[in-house]
Amino acid sequence: MKAIAIGAKVEFEDILVLNCRSEIALTSPDGCSSFALTQPKTEKTWLAQNWDWKREQVNSILHLELVQDNLPTIQMITEAGIIGKIGYNSHGIGVCLNALRTNQWQAKLPIHLGLRAILESHTFEEAISRIDQNQIASAAHFLIASKSKDIISVEVSPVYTEKILPKNGSLQHTNHICSSKMKKTMDEFAKPDSFDRLCILSDLIDSQIDKSINHEFLFQLLANHDNYPNSICRHHNPALSEREQTETVFSIAMNLNDAGFYWFLGKPCQYF
Repeated sequence: MKAIAIGAKVEFEDILVLNCRSEIALTSPDGCSSFALTQPKTEKTWLAQNWDWKREQVNSILHLELVQDNLPTIQMITEAGIIGKIGYNSHGIGVCLNALRTNQWQAKLPIHLGLRAILESHTFEEAISRIDQNQIASAAHFLIASKSKDIISVEVSPVYTEKILPKNGSLQHTNHICSSKMKKTMDEFAKPDSFDRLCILSDLIDSQIDKSINHEFLFQLLANHDNYPNSICRHHNPALSEREQTETVFSIAMNLNDAGFYWFLGKPCQYF
């Protein structure tokens, strides 16, 4: 963050604030539909998601390759100035993100720094340990996968952490808490379309995924328009206020076994 501030000729605190955005904007709307697939559902281990936020952020999205001494090389899609986001590393560890809107916040590790810590991990177990034990400052969902064919959902917060294991080699998540125990520890402000997107995504994975899928097929799932415009592929909704508007900003699919990294700026329906 200090290096970014120097390069951008801004104060360090400006970059720090960017990396604490999720903690500052606790009640802001957010989207995202993510899923992970592995054996026995598929031959390879996959991570994929649509990242939904303000349409203006299309102009701030970057694909970074980060090479660091004694750490894995990272391929990451992020926003300018934010040091941790969605991607994978040279040890085959990947992560996706879903926002959760709750009333919880404490002075702990910000979400985006937690994502960076996962991407700097050498093993699946190390990645989980980086965000376990209620050490994340606000609530979020991290979908973690590895070329070792391990996948896990981790709903994090400063007061409770829940790990959700796959069923038949798949996991999916949107923007509401799935853990019944976690729901008891905080107030949640989930939007109804989050539940719709999760049901649609689960049905698509159950009915259409087979062992030999490729990234193009996954993008076709992410281009789904059921419940449009509040669909998996999210579009502008004229019924919402400007503050509540979110759209799909980028779409990504990662093959962790073959180091496949595929992404598109904008909505997947523009390409598939």
